[in-house]
Amino acid sequence: MYCSKCGSEISPTTAFCSTCGQAISVVAPAAVPSLSPVDPNQYAPVATVPVSYSGVAYAGFWLRFVAFLIDGFITGILFVALLIPLFILTGAGAAIGRISSGEDISDEAGAFLAFGFILGFLGITLGVRWLYYAFSESSSWQATLGKKMLNLTVTDTDGQPISFARASGRYFSRFITSLIPLAIGYILAGFTEKKQAIHDMIASCLVLRKT
Repeated sequence: MYCSKCGSEISPTTAFCSTCGQAISVVAPAAVPSLSPVDPNQYAPVATVPVSYSGVAYAGFWLRFVAFLIDGFITGILFVALLIPLFILTGAGAAIGRISSGEDISDEAGAFLAFGFILGFLGITLGVRWLYYAFSESSSWQATLGKKMLNLTVTDTDGQPISFARASGRYFSRFITSLIPLAIGYILAGFTEKKQAIHDMIASCLVLRKT
C-alpha cells in the first residue's frame, strides 16, 4: 500500500504516513473468505446396520439329535453307576440271591421289595437326567457334554445364559413335547424359524451353534 500524497510505501494497518504524516482516509477492507454453501447431504444421518452375531447360527434338528444320543450314552453310564448302590441298599441283590438258591420269601416282602426298587429306579432315572441337563445348560458351558462336543449352546431368546430354574423348566417341558405323536414336537426344531422344539418355545430358549 502506498501514500496518496508522497507515494511512500506504508503499512496497511497504520492510520498515518510515516514520511509525510498524511492521514490514510481510505483503507481497503481485508478480504473475507467466502463460505461455500453447506451441502445438506454432508451431515445426513448414517443408516444404522442391525447387529448380527457373526459365527453363530441356530442349531437344526440333526445336530441336536446327535447331541441327544451322546448325552443319552453319558446319562446311561451315570444311571448304572447309581443303580448299583440302589440295588444293594434295597436288598434286591440279596433277595434275588435267595430266590436263585430256592429259598422262599413272603409275598408282602416281595411286593415291598419290588415297589421300592421300581420307585428308586424311576427316581434315579428322572433325577440323573434332570440334574445333568439343568446343571450343564445353566453352567458356564451353557451346554451338556453332547452339545459341547458339537459347539452348541443353550441361551434365552436374547442370546444370554439361562438360569438353573429355566434350564429345569426346559427339561420338564420335554414331557409335553413327548406327548405329541410321531415325535413332531422334536422334529419342529428342523422347520421353525429359530429352530425351536416345543420345549424350547415353552421355556423361551434357543439352541445356537458356533461356526
